[in-house]
Amino acid sequence: MTTQRGTRGHDVVIVGGGHNGLVAAAYLARAGRSVLVLERLDRTGGAAVSTRPFAGVDARLSRYSYLVSLLPAKIVRDLGLDFRLRPRTVSSYTPVERDGRPTGLLVGRDERRTRASFARLTGGEREYAAWRRFYGMTGHVARKVFPTLTEPLPTRAELRRRVDDETAWRALFEEPVGVAIEDHFADDLVRGVVLTDALIGTFADAHDPSLRQNRCFLYHVIGGGTGAWDVPVGGMGALTDALAAAARDAGAVLATGHEAVRVDTDGRSAEVTWRTADGEGVAAARHVLVGASPQALAELTGAPPPPPAEGAQLKVNMLLTRLPALRDPAVDPREAFAGTFHVAEGYRQLAAAHAQAAAGRPPAAPPSEIYCHSLTDPTILGPGLAGRGHHTLTLFGLHTPARLFARDHDTVRHDLLRATLAQLDAHLAEPLADCLATDADGRPCVEVKTPLDLERDLALPGGNIFHRELTWPYAQEGTGRWGVETPYPNVLLCGAGAVRGGGVSGVPGHNAAMAVLESPAH
Repeated sequence: MTTQRGTRGHDVVIVGGGHNGLVAAAYLARAGRSVLVLERLDRTGGAAVSTRPFAGVDARLSRYSYLVSLLPAKIVRDLGLDFRLRPRTVSSYTPVERDGRPTGLLVGRDERRTRASFARLTGGEREYAAWRRFYGMTGHVARKVFPTLTEPLPTRAELRRRVDDETAWRALFEEPVGVAIEDHFADDLVRGVVLTDALIGTFADAHDPSLRQNRCFLYHVIGGGTGAWDVPVGGMGALTDALAAAARDAGAVLATGHEAVRVDTDGRSAEVTWRTADGEGVAAARHVLVGASPQALAELTGAPPPPPAEGAQLKVNMLLTRLPALRDPAVDPREAFAGTFHVAEGYRQLAAAHAQAAAGRPPAAPPSEIYCHSLTDPTILGPGLAGRGHHTLTLFGLHTPARLFARDHDTVRHDLLRATLAQLDAHLAEPLADCLATDADGRPCVEVKTPLDLERDLALPGGNIFHRELTWPYAQEGTGRWGVETPYPNVLLCGAGAVRGGGVSGVPGHNAAMAVLESPAH
């Protein structure tokens, strides 16, 4: 293996070409800085990519990340991104059996239809009125908090004054979110639908005293100031392709197949040692931005590692020859699957699944939610597939922490997939297996990813999709001005593990770029 010294320095070297690293690269290159991005994989995009996972099948799935809510329109405008989001016609559908009869809850943009669905499920108007009050409260918080994500960190007191609603502040920032859910709603299914936003990739109970579930809930209801979750047209890779193009067009150099292995810094200048299949090299820089996890940052700099992270989700990608018929005759499958399709996510079901997983056992009735992107964006399917009625399904399973897979990964993965799909089948008029497409080798089009798979494939610590537990969007001791600072003045964290990181947002990349541009020239 040969070692090469960089022939010239850069203003900024960015470790990791995920969407946050690309946002930072585009901002900094557009500001006239010389930027080098080092990406370990053979492509940029990180977890926000579109791929064709099934051999010989022309279907581009958003493989690891699915929907967009937290990406500020400001970033799209500032960087001139050729990228579009498309709203879903339905927010969610949740099937359930009541008194031996299949029914469900359909929530959409049609207020009359949504109210009627609540009445059909619960027998009255109370729960719908509570739903309107509750999401009126979260909408107020969203409008106040979301604009602050691309500003310097407010203090807790400043954000509280900005929210200017003590009831909402207490419900979302001070008490376990389960308290507010139980105060507002009486129906078990409605309570569960609300709680799911607190559990995406977060292993917690509704009443966890750490409030990690509250932080997760907050980020899932503030996006865009509305909490809406939209489909990226062309798949998630369309966003990262647009970001890569913006960075390159502005002059940034994107070096794929380059793994950063060490960062040396004296606080004013730095060197990043990288490795490729052909040898090693060193790139000098004034600033280093790390788009990888806090654990990776510690490893690169030789610092003590932070507490271990743990992911808690099962990801399943599927391709169907047709959407399955439902047992509930009141809802067309094209409506039911157009939004988030909740499975085994009643309030008591979620609590039972958490208790079982916390005791080291896979949930007997694994909760999950399903998205059908092709109903909103058929362009992700080749013309032949779309014409024949094929559809993609992506499933996100809850309460499946990495610890469950540690001893016998493949067996637990297989058993959990079977149990998860059995919960879905309970609400279908035909088995999902009868609707699965097959690939060029005759195998069912099903791809399963556990937290340990994500750790191996994407270097996510413990398979945690947020790199670590989500943080409150306000300043705390040691968070710095932008929430991207580290103990080294010229080394910044621009990945999901930054304060206000997590999800497909670009916020940490934007904020790290702003911190560099504010720094005094050397």
